[in-house]
Amino acid sequence: MTYPEPRYLGDTGDINATHLPAGAPPDITYRNGGTCTYLATGATTDGKFGLYRWDMGPQPSGPEPHFHRSLTESFFILTGTVRIYNGLEWITTVPGDFVHVPEGGIHGFRNESGEPASLLLLFSPGAPREAYFEGIAEWASSGRTDQDFFTRHDTFWVDER
Repeated sequence: MTYPEPRYLGDTGDINATHLPAGAPPDITYRNGGTCTYLATGATTDGKFGLYRWDMGPQPSGPEPHFHRSLTESFFILTGTVRIYNGLEWITTVPGDFVHVPEGGIHGFRNESGEPASLLLLFSPGAPREAYFEGIAEWASSGRTDQDFFTRHDTFWVDER
């Protein structure tokens, strides 16, 4: 593998870094007390990746097994204990653990510990996951579901194997 073709062709560099300070409010607060913070969206990374902080409350929560056709998803555990489905079984992950799921890989994640947990979610390429996260927050409040919504957001549910 080689480096990609240069995208920046200047000689002096740009001043264009962004900073989200610790303690900034989350972008979404879910009914169960969990939150999602948009660290870097596909829009801010020119579609290269999306990075989100997912803070889970102590009550059980998280998506059931599913896969994505067009993007990879990676998990880095910051605090607490998170169960991640690897396509065969639910494994227990702890702070410092990393799980990468290529396109088509069956996965799910949830907090079943009774304690808060926090993780980073990295999607590549940077699909517009914000509308998905906001939609599931709305649906959690209303109790309704819509398979077309999940299909539009490249989320395909499967049974555990």
